[in-house]
Amino acid sequence: MINRKTVSLANVHTVVLDEADEMLHMGFTESIDEILSHVPDNRSMLLFSATMPQEIAKITRKYMSNPMEITIGRKNEGALNVKHTYFMVHAKDKYLALKRIVDYYPNIYGIVFCRTRKETQEIADKLIQDGYDADSLHGDLSQAQRDYVMNKFRLRNLQLLIATDVAARGLDVDDITHVINFGLPDDYEVYTHRSGRTGRVGKTGTSISIIHTKEKGKVAQIEKLINKKFEYRQVPKGDIICEKQLFNFVDKIEKVKVNEEEIARLLPSIFKKLDWLEKEDVIKRMVSLEFNRLIDYYQAANEIEEPKEHNSKREERGKGKKFDRNEGGPKKAENGYARFFINIGKMDGANPANLMGFINDYVPGKIRVGRIDLMKNFSFFEVPEENVKQILKSFKGVFVEDRKLVDELADNNMPENKKYKGDKPKQDFNVSKKGKKRF
Repeated sequence: MINRKTVSLANVHTVVLDEADEMLHMGFTESIDEILSHVPDNRSMLLFSATMPQEIAKITRKYMSNPMEITIGRKNEGALNVKHTYFMVHAKDKYLALKRIVDYYPNIYGIVFCRTRKETQEIADKLIQDGYDADSLHGDLSQAQRDYVMNKFRLRNLQLLIATDVAARGLDVDDITHVINFGLPDDYEVYTHRSGRTGRVGKTGTSISIIHTKEKGKVAQIEKLINKKFEYRQVPKGDIICEKQLFNFVDKIEKVKVNEEEIARLLPSIFKKLDWLEKEDVIKRMVSLEFNRLIDYYQAANEIEEPKEHNSKREERGKGKKFDRNEGGPKKAENGYARFFINIGKMDGANPANLMGFINDYVPGKIRVGRIDLMKNFSFFEVPEENVKQILKSFKGVFVEDRKLVDELADNNMPENKKYKGDKPKQDFNVSKKGKKRF
């Protein structure tokens, strides 16, 4: 609208940036710069952010005069009240581990964070199908649907909210007991924001991470960021879960409120029906109604295999290598998509928005770009499988300044020991259609 001159910001006297860190994370840095460059210099500016990454600091230096930082509560206060734990399993067992963890905490009232909208919906659908009080919250829902789900969760009509980071930003609930990370985020400050959802208002909370072996290095990095150690836990065994659920059921029996007036007329018939049973038999039969369901399920279920420790040690030995194409999360793309490695990363000034623009600038037809994972010196992106040959052909022989662009399929057929050495990072991510490309 500014470029089309349909709106003027010349008379703006107050600028407010809410959720500024998330806007930057989503790739709106250039848009923010463009807007702020058109407002008067003498305007007031308020910037609200859950975290304070370097990009936020750059905006304050560039567009704010003598800025004052106001912290609501003490920095990292949530870490004092939050216990951080992680469970390490094979990737194929993550959902089964999630179910066991939820079963182990019968009174859980929590948020499960997922990386993508697709994964969020899939996990929510599975939990609902398996009988859990759960629902999803993500960007594919309409505003009315999001409001409905959030209201159900606030009223505790849901026990579990399965959400993406962006969709959960508008949710403010103080009594959350657990936050579960269904995998760790690439941006470690996102973890601090997730875990800050629990342990509020002086209450204690637990932040749980379900990770696979290649994510263990992320745990160490987050420990440094929050200055607190994670506790490693084994996925609960079936007999332990049954015991926890059983005593929770007994606790509910103790605390149930009896409606004396309504039940009084039925009691004589009930007492007569059960008169032949001793008190101990009544208790055993009543408790078995709940216990039998649990024990039948877990007796038939295989225990989750714990990954061998040497796998994680081998991963630790690989740390420090700049350009391992095996880093950056799961290799498997979403159904119908192919996953590509490209030697362009955050150090080059790349973000999701300009990386998509970069791809579409060289590939004819403006193809659809799916999931993007940005790393320090390289990235992964996904495109529909029918566009694979088109991508490979379009990027063949492309140079970014004096550096040859590497764009390859990130699949299991690539040599496991193939590494890419990082070149000197460039300052700007600029796209040129002619000649050598530069950042």
